[in-house]
Amino acid sequence: MASKFLNRFSLSLALFLTGIYVADAQNKLKLKYKNSTVYAGIEVGSKGVKMSFLEIGKNAKKNGAFNILKDTAINTDFISFTEPTSQATVNAMSSLYTTALNAYDIPAERIFTVVSSGVKVTAEKEEKSNWIKNLADSVRLKIKEPNRRIEVVDVIEEARLSHLGIIPESKRFTTFLIDIGSGNTKGGYFPTGNVKDFKLFQLTWGTKSTANATEKRMEDDKSIANFNKQLSRVLAGAVNTEVIYGVNSSGAYNLSDNIAFSGGIVWSVATLLFPELIDNSIVSVTFEDVQKFSEKLYTNYPSLLDSAIVKNLKDSTLDKAAIAKEIKRVHQVFDQKSLMAGTGLLLKIMRQFVGIYETKQFFFVKNGQVGWISAYVDQSIVK
Repeated sequence: MASKFLNRFSLSLALFLTGIYVADAQNKLKLKYKNSTVYAGIEVGSKGVKMSFLEIGKNAKKNGAFNILKDTAINTDFISFTEPTSQATVNAMSSLYTTALNAYDIPAERIFTVVSSGVKVTAEKEEKSNWIKNLADSVRLKIKEPNRRIEVVDVIEEARLSHLGIIPESKRFTTFLIDIGSGNTKGGYFPTGNVKDFKLFQLTWGTKSTANATEKRMEDDKSIANFNKQLSRVLAGAVNTEVIYGVNSSGAYNLSDNIAFSGGIVWSVATLLFPELIDNSIVSVTFEDVQKFSEKLYTNYPSLLDSAIVKNLKDSTLDKAAIAKEIKRVHQVFDQKSLMAGTGLLLKIMRQFVGIYETKQFFFVKNGQVGWISAYVDQSIVK
């Protein structure tokens, strides 16, 4: 199994690196600002490694503006904490670092390397924190930079940075952001109109950790029916208790008009639910929309494949090839069980903001995956 995983990863990595080198040779990064500087942020997340190229203008210290030029990810499932997935993560991180350094000519001092809070939380929960240290040491050795700083970001700082990097400034002080990651969920809002004063919201549950907890309950019956049964129990137990407490203690219901969700599962649900809005980075949804989608995941999963969805699109002006490609990306990242687990967790959280007298406006942010790392680089530069 380990050999098969590494072979598949090596092939994916080779294809990715070939593509990115070719793309660089043919299309230079399109800069937005004059006299700007390009930085790279490489994040080790729960599912794998992400890299973002970020343009910082000369007035960034004054207005905080930055421009995301390009982003990509390699899935390595780091929080499984196995030798194959750990080695795959080392290879991915060092390869992306080399790509930024050599293919895009970004000097080492402008390449930031960090570990997300989702990895930290899961590692602590499973008493596997030494895996993070070993990962960092292995990467330093592989890229031959013994003094390379690989920071493990604190949960509250990552959540604050996510808000700054994802939510439009016009809605900054009326929006409660909830980022559902693989290993945890974090977010919050600015209750006093000051970006330094951040109210944290966090859960020790994410898409992958919810799916893992469900898998552990399945024993010998690996069917979708049993997964659905055990998922319901996981969601109704510890997950539900933690969600209710987290939302109530946050005070967000009374102080926020908008509830914005981001994260890989949110991108997936938004893409499959509203394929015709492929070009929209933010989509408005209702609790009922997601509830029906969740039911379809279990009862009629084939209807959510690219061929079925594209076939049912009636608008002839839509770019069906692009839509099919994006839907395929979703299914490459999340299988049926992962989609069910992530959507179930999403619904548990949304349910807390559906009231008798007032239901909040829900938004799904599809490009939120580069939000916190972009803001991290931005703030590191302007300090």
